[in-house]
Amino acid sequence: MSVRTRRWLAGVLVVLITLLHHDGWLWDDPSLVANFLPIGLAYHAGFSFVASLVWAVVVYLVWPTEDEGDWGAQQ
Repeated sequence: MSVRTRRWLAGVLVVLITLLHHDGWLWDDPSLVANFLPIGLAYHAGFSFVASLVWAVVVYLVWPTEDEGDWGAQQ
């Protein structure tokens, strides 16, 4: 996978996780998860886990390897 493709994919993941962060559909939902946790809080707990995975993937995608050299020297 080329450097340009990896950077593009990382950008798409960041935009996707940013859009998922804005959960306006749960603001007025009084539902509880496991009879004690508000659904909005449960969503954000799950979101935090997924966000950490996305950032790990982004770092993996854009971190330069030894054969790529310095980022400033790339096209």
